[in-house]
Amino acid sequence: MKDPVTLIAEDLLLLLLDDETGKPQTHQLETALGGAVLVELALAEAVTVSKEAKPALFRQAKVRAEPGVEVEDIVLADALRTVREKERSAQDLVVRLGKGLTETLCDRLVERGVLERRADKLFGLIPRTRWPARDSSHEEEVRRALTDVLVAGVEPEPRIGALAALLYAVDRAHKTVPHEGLSNGEVRRRAKQVSEGQWAAVAVKNAVAAVTAATTAAIVAATSAGAMGSGT
Repeated sequence: MKDPVTLIAEDLLLLLLDDETGKPQTHQLETALGGAVLVELALAEAVTVSKEAKPALFRQAKVRAEPGVEVEDIVLADALRTVREKERSAQDLVVRLGKGLTETLCDRLVERGVLERRADKLFGLIPRTRWPARDSSHEEEVRRALTDVLVAGVEPEPRIGALAALLYAVDRAHKTVPHEGLSNGEVRRRAKQVSEGQWAAVAVKNAVAAVTAATTAAIVAATSAGAMGSGT
């Protein structure tokens, strides 16, 4: 039986979880997952990004649902309902769509036998859940495809192009693929090129640019707020 098709967000989640500890490798995981869902809706032609957006303002580009387009996956369908509520900016949506998404997607991947749910207590007091890998075969297949794009320079297909762009937004591209012979900076530059979306149709290119900018802006805003809250 063929394995269920994963969402871009599920592939991104697998790449951003440590296989052994199940610990997220970025503090802005859910923002990145929200971005992945928004890009997948764009690939499905269920949403569009306002054409009037200028590159420097893509994070504030407005996202609109396309009338009459439906998606089957429940996570995407829930996200599409949120987009349809009212016109919102890409920056608002990547945060809004990502809320609670880590556990939702992890539960799905546990059901498929890809992840394991491990609950314990930090210092014996604070409950926490980790999601170590149970079957890494799909993740490694995705990693190989990303390596072809980011290291060997292969032109990406849309899903892999979207993943590379999202990894660039959270500065994890160079930590996700093996790149012997290339520096971290070279891999980052290649990921930036991919994030600019030359491989994609115009509508998808706009969506990827908007999500990348919005995800980066949301992460900077959250980091700045955290620094102010800690008094640094």
